[in-house]
Amino acid sequence: MLKGYKYLIKPNKEQIEMFEKHFGCVRFVYNWGLEQKIKTYQETTKNITVFNLITSLPELKEDNPWLKEINSQSIQMSLKNLDNAYTRFFKEKKGFPKFKSKYNPKQSFQCPQHCSVDFNQSFLNIPKVKKIKTIFHRKFEGEIKNVTISKVASDKYYVSILVEDEKELPSKSKLESENAIGIDLGLKDFAIMSDGDRISNPKYLKKSEKQLARKQRQLSRKKKGSNNRNKQRKIVAKLHEKIANQRKDFLHKSSSTIVHKNHGTICVEDLNVKGMIKNHRLAKSISDVGWGMFYSFLKYKCEWNGKNFLDIGRFEPSSKMCSTCAAIKSDLKLSDREWKCIKCNMIHDRDINASKNILHLLNCVLEGKERPTVFSRSNK
Repeated sequence: MLKGYKYLIKPNKEQIEMFEKHFGCVRFVYNWGLEQKIKTYQETTKNITVFNLITSLPELKEDNPWLKEINSQSIQMSLKNLDNAYTRFFKEKKGFPKFKSKYNPKQSFQCPQHCSVDFNQSFLNIPKVKKIKTIFHRKFEGEIKNVTISKVASDKYYVSILVEDEKELPSKSKLESENAIGIDLGLKDFAIMSDGDRISNPKYLKKSEKQLARKQRQLSRKKKGSNNRNKQRKIVAKLHEKIANQRKDFLHKSSSTIVHKNHGTICVEDLNVKGMIKNHRLAKSISDVGWGMFYSFLKYKCEWNGKNFLDIGRFEPSSKMCSTCAAIKSDLKLSDREWKCIKCNMIHDRDINASKNILHLLNCVLEGKERPTVFSRSNK
């Protein structure tokens, strides 16, 4: 089983200089490879393969001898990443690869081989750079498959280590409705479970908005290109990084708490986050809550712990449907936190009702029905 571990590293001046050389060379080769692919397609309407690009590297190094100063495999990995992005564009229409800029605050390079760690002395060793001081807050066991060195906007350096621990995923528990739970995600409360439990929304960005606005105003007054502007830029970047870390820590703890409860099956509504943030009134709140990240965390943690993870369609009327009699309230507004069913007179909490409907749909699926009767169009 592959697992990733991320650590903060503390490189010295010589190591930072070598990192910057790697960033520049990898970026140069990536842009060169993208240019070759564009030219080849325009002239022949065919794609130049990554193997052809790699075989052209010796000639490129002769014209640019400074490329020989860094790890050759890091250069090859940049071309492989380019080829993956280029192929993904034609298969999934995810966006055409862009030329990399040295002004991008995020830079990275990869080392696929000859990397090692020393937990006793807290050192990381990669080709061309040895004894990098690393903050190993936790240890791992297994074979190192890939190491990625990255630099963020706050000028901090991190290492991400992909490890093969040779462990198999646990077998999943049996699909049963008795130990299943439905989860409805929201903005007022982050997560509402069908058993009535709630996880409140911490709203980290909203709490830091005034401080962030003040720091950004100070940045806007600094002269462009000055040292004071660069110092203020780091202050703003560190505040953004703090907010992102707070959000990620909350999502990790919340997803772990849900997975480690006595639930064999977890069902969540599949949300169209990319489409929802187009609503300019809710875009900031939706981006702050981190639904997409929580969804991915919950999914892989269920895999690691032998739990079943299921999602229901995003077009199912989970909020508008009465969980008691299945009547639809078509005129339900987003501001309506409670509503009364016109058919059975049951008063519903909007979010708890939605989580119950999600669980009910899951139970219908477990019973083998083609379309759950609670979501039948005849009830509308």
